Amino acid sequence: MPEPAPDAPVPAEARPFAWNQDEIWASLKSRYDAARERCPTLDRVLPIRLHAIGQSIETLRLLRGTELPADDPAWPALETSFFEAAADVAACPGATEGEGTPTHAAELLELQARLRGLIETARVGWDPTDRATRERLYRTLYGSRLAVEEVLLQLPPHRAPVLALGDAPDTASPCVVVHDVRVCSGDVLLSRGGAPTSALIARGSDFPGNFSHVALVHVAPGEDESDTSRFSTIEAHIEVGVVVAGLDAYERDAKRRVLLLRPRAALVAPEEEDDEESRGRAHAAAEHALARATREHVAYDFAMDYRDPSEMFCSEVASEAYASQGVELWRGLTTTSAPSTARWLAAFGVRNFETHGPSDLEYDPNLVAVAEWRDPEELFSSHVDDAVIDAMLEGAELGGDEVLHDPWKLPVARVLKAWSWLKNRFGAVGPVPEGMSATVALRVQWLNARHAALREALLKKVERYQARTGHRPPYWELVRMANASRRLF
Repeated sequence: MPEPAPDAPVPAEARPFAWNQDEIWASLKSRYDAARERCPTLDRVLPIRLHAIGQSIETLRLLRGTELPADDPAWPALETSFFEAAADVAACPGATEGEGTPTHAAELLELQARLRGLIETARVGWDPTDRATRERLYRTLYGSRLAVEEVLLQLPPHRAPVLALGDAPDTASPCVVVHDVRVCSGDVLLSRGGAPTSALIARGSDFPGNFSHVALVHVAPGEDESDTSRFSTIEAHIEVGVVVAGLDAYERDAKRRVLLLRPRAALVAPEEEDDEESRGRAHAAAEHALARATREHVAYDFAMDYRDPSEMFCSEVASEAYASQGVELWRGLTTTSAPSTARWLAAFGVRNFETHGPSDLEYDPNLVAVAEWRDPEELFSSHVDDAVIDAMLEGAELGGDEVLHDPWKLPVARVLKAWSWLKNRFGAVGPVPEGMSATVALRVQWLNARHAALREALLKKVERYQARTGHRPPYWELVRMANASRRLF
């Protein structure tokens, strides 16, 4: 396998998203600090403010709905109101009953679900390839999640909810109930792994996100929706290529978060094609993926070339399955245009910098969010991992930091690669994944070690910060501290 080119091509007209709101982040931090001193007053005021935001969302939904454009001034107004409310709720989450979620925090979570519902309704007619539209989707969906998570991370772990629900589209697919949520054949699961490479996948694009992996759900037909043995996923893993896994195997693979997406009912059963075949399009896509995964070995596609299904990366499993039914996913492609980030990804074998990225599927108008699972402690670990990777990528951009490997280990790595190749021929898994070169394997080893060292240094800073302030640092503070540690290594 040829080594990755250091000067990989990038999309000509793409550019990284930038909030450019350092002053606003500073003002939100000041707002949070001030709010902690006046919770009795905010306990009376916050319900009124949260209700007013909810009323604004409901009024927009009822009066304008799908006629609300991406550039409407209502969106930035809602964004500001939501961020400010989140800062106050993080400081004063409200009263609790037993082990439940504090009242204000619960209301904010409900508001985020309603805000998501509004934009999912409005974006049906939006063009996700338009830059301004893409930025609005990102600011609202990613931004509101980040704001809510800053609230959750200030709560005691046992009081932070692990599940947020949205309105589920109708489906003709077979379904089962998993953790009190109805999961159906053809649904898509976005998740976030715990490895440094997972953080790099999630953050290494023009719109840094929260997810690094995609799995397509298949549910075998049956009447008993409590029978989770009917549930399986089809997914591509670096180590083994495309595989089929049951619920136990899916949950055993460590995940920091999971988001469940479902195609719009109108997408898989359009009115002009309202027949049995079109209503079963989502299940047919899952059946297509399952049939191929059980019929043949499909190697992992390190190049991330979504146009060539001979090998597949995780997103490609879902997009190719739906394409077989005439349904397009990822209407807005994932791009990586920063040359420094592209070089890093190229060092790990990526060749395509306009592709199907896991995080960007959330912004696709063809899909609707149904549920999101977040474990509070895993959530903080995810924020820490993200901050370290963001700092490393910033070092690549500003200081020219490059991905390294130990050349003295290369002879041994090549022996392990040969041993892995032999094991692959007999259906086993070796220490170096199929399709990965010995040099790339050493680069992954370097990334893991570098990330672990910076993570340990960051956690020490977090501990001192908490001792000094009495609360966890917000995400932008984590990135600042990670950058300070990076400059010392």
